[in-house]
Amino acid sequence: MAHMYDVIVIGAGFSGLSAARHLIERGARVLVLEAQSHVGGRVESRVLEGGARIDTGGQFLCEDMPEVMALARRHGKTLVEPPINGRFLLQPPVGEAPGVAIYAESVRLRDRMNEIDPASPDIAGMTVADWLVREEASVEGKRAFRSAMEGLWCLPIAEMPLWYLVSNDRRITNTRTELQYFLGETMHSLAEDMARDLGDRLVLNSAVRRVARVGETLQVELDDNSRSAEQVVVALPPVTASRLAYAPALPPALARALSVWKSGRVIKALVRYRRPFWRDGGISGVMWRDPPGLFACDVSHEGLPAALVVFAVGELAEVGQTAGLDTVRKRIREKLAAALGDDAGDPVEITIRNWAHDPWSGGGYSDSIVDMAAVDAEEVIRRGAPRLAFACSEISPSFPGYVEGAIIAGREAARRVLEDA
Repeated sequence: MAHMYDVIVIGAGFSGLSAARHLIERGARVLVLEAQSHVGGRVESRVLEGGARIDTGGQFLCEDMPEVMALARRHGKTLVEPPINGRFLLQPPVGEAPGVAIYAESVRLRDRMNEIDPASPDIAGMTVADWLVREEASVEGKRAFRSAMEGLWCLPIAEMPLWYLVSNDRRITNTRTELQYFLGETMHSLAEDMARDLGDRLVLNSAVRRVARVGETLQVELDDNSRSAEQVVVALPPVTASRLAYAPALPPALARALSVWKSGRVIKALVRYRRPFWRDGGISGVMWRDPPGLFACDVSHEGLPAALVVFAVGELAEVGQTAGLDTVRKRIREKLAAALGDDAGDPVEITIRNWAHDPWSGGGYSDSIVDMAAVDAEEVIRRGAPRLAFACSEISPSFPGYVEGAIIAGREAARRVLEDA
């Protein structure tokens, strides 16, 4: 019996789009199924009143991320440099010299952490918070370090295994700031360009419920129909992939490897003003140590002449679920006004995307392992199962949690599929 497709890719985030592109270039008959009405996964956009288009998900890139930079250039995107050459205020406020010292101390803590061998028995069962307590550093330096780690991984450091954070952080190798560029057309437009290349091989609004083996075929079941293929690539974050039904059940080691992750909690907000008043004082952004994980930076450009992007993790992200987004807007205005003055409390508009508990993509920039003993989870997921491969930024050998990592993970999954064909 002839099969309709060689490979079905579940998910049209950057991992799925990358896998599909790589497979198609090598002659495979591919179908991509996406549950949502748009592609991009954790990268998406919104058009504001007046026509400006903004990224409400993943946005930034730098020259040290060759895959996404190459794609941006291939599709003729405009590289915009955020105006971040000024000072970043620390909150609660400290003087400029103490602020520099606190930031430098937090960087040294991160460097010390990354010198640890993730496989060392000395750190077995230790969280990042446990390790931080033992380190010799000032209270303020530790608070800054905690804020940076929770801001990047979108989970409390008390939940993160030390070995996991070290292993993960070592693979994020950029020497230039990751805020070096964003795309004038939006990062989401790059995902749309990749999707456009797929033509009718991409089907939106197609939520997969189950992957079942039927003889020599894998049957991908949706709400009202099914599609068959020789092989399947599940291009979803681990938490989302674990929610799919599989028949027969996944091998126990693989099922466990998918079960040990937790999605973070983050809100992204774009705050627009009548003018970029913060530049009067040579300021480019704000970094908070309390609450941890709150960060704002200047993203003003020709299309948005006065705008700050704000990332809020943890408690403030949960407020969006419990008290609503109007309460989040109020909190953001209050925090910005306390840091930048009364003008910051009177924005033109605050546009919010609450990623916490997102039903398809999870709640943060990526999922994270929270099981102390799950040291082989990433490798088990990379190996997949017969005719079944997995692709997500979380398991990328380079830049996990970034668009760069998603592109690499998709390509690596496609290679495994081709080797098994």
